[in-house]
Amino acid sequence: MRSGRRLGVDVGTVRIGVAVSDPAGTLATPVETVAADEHSVERIAELAGDYEAIEIVVGLPVSLSGREGSAAEQARAYAERLADRVHPTPVRLLDERLTTASAERALRTSGRKGRSRRAVVDQAAAVEILQSALDAERTRGAPAGEILKGHRS
Repeated sequence: MRSGRRLGVDVGTVRIGVAVSDPAGTLATPVETVAADEHSVERIAELAGDYEAIEIVVGLPVSLSGREGSAAEQARAYAERLADRVHPTPVRLLDERLTTASAERALRTSGRKGRSRRAVVDQAAAVEILQSALDAERTRGAPAGEILKGHRS
């Protein structure tokens, strides 16, 4: 397992959840929710610098059948813009099937209701995406997900 912090990013049309791992790459924790606007790439790049991230993992929303629809296209385009901004830090896309639903369920179970749940669900989804990548790397011995072409370091 490589040492170093990683950022996890859950891209939405309104909000973007961000999570970070510990330096050992063992545990993902929530960082913040960023507004999905023209400044979001810059804010996430700033967070990557603040945490000295060795990698950024962006969730790729694919359907249960494995098809990529418009949400996946948007996530890919966002990841490309982010990769251009944070180069040479690698950006990977990771299949995020069901992470938002799983995060919603966990928050509901913990007693979070309505508006307070909406405020953190994107961070919780980012935690699930990043934790999945960390667990997969620990199991496989290699980074998980698809590294963006043209951005390999």
